[in-house]
Amino acid sequence: MSFSEKLSQSIAAQQSLLVVALDPNPEMMPPAHSAGQQSLSQQLEQWLLEIIEQSQHQVCAYKPTLGFYEALGPEGLALLQTVLAHIPPTIPVILDAKHSDLNTSTIFARAIFEDWCVDAVTLTPFAGQDHSAPFLVYPEKGVFILCHTSNPGALALQNFPAADNPFYLQVVHEVQTWGPLEQLYLEVGTHDPDVLRQIRQAAPERTLLLRSIWAEGSDLEAILQAGLNAQGEGLLLPVPQDYLQAPDLGEKLQSLNTEITRLRQQAIPNDSHCDLWTPDLCFLAPHPHQDLILQLFDIDCLLFGEYVQASGATFSYYIDLRRIISNPQIFHQVLAAYAEILQTLQFDRIAGIPYGSLPTATGLSLLLHHPMIYPRKEVKAHGTRRLIEGNYQPGETVVIVDDVLISGKSALEGAQKIESAGLKVEDIVVLIDHEGGVTDRIQQAGYQAHAVLKISDITQTLYAAGRITEEQYQSLQH
Repeated sequence: MSFSEKLSQSIAAQQSLLVVALDPNPEMMPPAHSAGQQSLSQQLEQWLLEIIEQSQHQVCAYKPTLGFYEALGPEGLALLQTVLAHIPPTIPVILDAKHSDLNTSTIFARAIFEDWCVDAVTLTPFAGQDHSAPFLVYPEKGVFILCHTSNPGALALQNFPAADNPFYLQVVHEVQTWGPLEQLYLEVGTHDPDVLRQIRQAAPERTLLLRSIWAEGSDLEAILQAGLNAQGEGLLLPVPQDYLQAPDLGEKLQSLNTEITRLRQQAIPNDSHCDLWTPDLCFLAPHPHQDLILQLFDIDCLLFGEYVQASGATFSYYIDLRRIISNPQIFHQVLAAYAEILQTLQFDRIAGIPYGSLPTATGLSLLLHHPMIYPRKEVKAHGTRRLIEGNYQPGETVVIVDDVLISGKSALEGAQKIESAGLKVEDIVVLIDHEGGVTDRIQQAGYQAHAVLKISDITQTLYAAGRITEEQYQSLQH
């Protein structure tokens, strides 16, 4: 089970957004546990296991902070293993590591995910995507990127260069391209609803792990209103530190959960779904590639306005997929989506249509271990003057990969060139189908067309997510 699934099930089962920090901090340990002849590590163990016992039916996740365990030396790491073993397997574990060293990221990811079997980890963003990549190669695990801290000394950095264009929002925008919704999350330290509101607006679909929200004078209701998404979800809330010293921890957590539930219900507008005027736009049944659609929009692969297409026709949108190759994480998602279709087909070789789909065909060739060829857009008057580049044998079956089906002209011309070399073409696979009858034309030409997405899928998902207006949505209906 993935971290995303485990977290969702835990939230639903416990009816809680609360996360408990399991930190062996001697300064926070209740006096009752520090008495007696036991060693410090034994006292801390007894306290932490008691917290788990009292809280396991009231929280959705546990968050041990690695630094506290490391500070205790070998005994501390042994204590961490004991604590992890006592956490119920249905409740996810987020290791608060704030790991930041690029050189050790690969071995650290292997240790915590494979050996320690934690479900998620916190990282700092400043080494860039290269740092998070070794953690994101574990698709069943979660990664929380720190984007804002409540430490007053960080203001000079976080708010640079100006309050209306703070650096922390640049971090939010950047890190969202690193991983999909079900893998990559944000960690936010603040008790300021305005900061949280800006981050939520910049990352409407991401889950936010909050900390430092219990400062004196903080307003829980305002924080929830600022941080919850349109469905009243998307937040993980820390348990107040002083609760962990209380003998009646379970009762306090139950009371806090009740209050949070009440405030959540107030925070969700009664008309929050009224703008979804057509019934099939409900988030209760999201498109299986919803995350991919939203990310393509966010990196400007999907543009809306008046655009003249290569055919001369004017559409109210334009699809520019060339940006994908500069975003490895999104490119990987695109390849995986293509592969889902290709794995259902029978073929010997993959052919990309120049020039737009050549990177995709190359990636699929590597991913699926099928050789690649491609028809030249134009035959050179020098060199080998080949019409088809790559090795092949007449009679082999070739699947054609293209990016967008608008008129189908480029895919059909490519198929004809390939067939002129004695090869067979049965299937054409694209990322986006413009619809408008193009697949019927493909079929009439003797081929079967397959698409990861249809333009109607895209527009419905974008409208449901609030990315496009109702006017834009209606203008895109066929």
